[in-house]
Amino acid sequence: MGRVTARRRVMRVRDGVVSHRPDTLAAEEPMEIRVNGRPLTVTMRTPGDDFDLAAGFLVSEGVVHRAADVAGIRYCAGATSDGGNTYNVVDVVLGAGVTPPDASLERNFYTTSSCGLCGKASLDAVRTTAAWTVEDDPVRLGIEQLTQFPDRLRAAQKVFDSTGGLHAAGLFTADGEMLCLREDVGRHNAVDKVVGHALREGLLPLRGTVLMVSGRASFELVQKAVMAGIPVLAAVSAPSSLAVDLADESGLTLVGFLRGTSMNVYTGAERLAAVPAG
Repeated sequence: MGRVTARRRVMRVRDGVVSHRPDTLAAEEPMEIRVNGRPLTVTMRTPGDDFDLAAGFLVSEGVVHRAADVAGIRYCAGATSDGGNTYNVVDVVLGAGVTPPDASLERNFYTTSSCGLCGKASLDAVRTTAAWTVEDDPVRLGIEQLTQFPDRLRAAQKVFDSTGGLHAAGLFTADGEMLCLREDVGRHNAVDKVVGHALREGLLPLRGTVLMVSGRASFELVQKAVMAGIPVLAAVSAPSSLAVDLADESGLTLVGFLRGTSMNVYTGAERLAAVPAG
């Protein structure tokens, strides 16, 4: 399997002093996702938790909704011309009766952190394809509890400590229990890995949970939260305007700039207990 980190020699300059030393980098390799043997997409990712990544991606696309929808996931042998296995091609076998992705969903290009559709059409698509609604989720969060999540997310990042180059996504209960943490060079991949883990464990929909992400809150991350039935998304950085629009229409609580004791609550403030007026 691919390595999570890689070593490269670098020239280091500190206070005018030049030295040469090895540096640890976050690995990045392409991974092709196939469904029932048919290529669907290629994403650039950090190797590791690849089966979770593939399963989570299919949740986001509305293809699968529960553990039984996936009959199996495997690495494809013979991925190279000499019959070797690169562990960079994953095939998802759908369960009986599950409709494969429509041909219009095929993405024969590289998926990046900026992928996703824009505009009103994409808002409508999420609303019509989501298997669950989050607007009726009764979860309530204390402000103090929420402000602890960024530090707990950072403390749990194993690979970030050695590379400084990975995004993280963590799934928490309203009481503060961390259910899952995943890291990846792509913030969307980290979230797919969390959602895919939950699917494979039979935990969807993820009612009463909080998704905490280390970067910004894009439209795509809000979409992934809604498709997984997650009612609260918190980010240490800013959301986009379309992310706020989708969160508002879906009934999702969206929190940005969650740092220290400060935050901006863009939608769904009613889920946060003890919010002072003013």
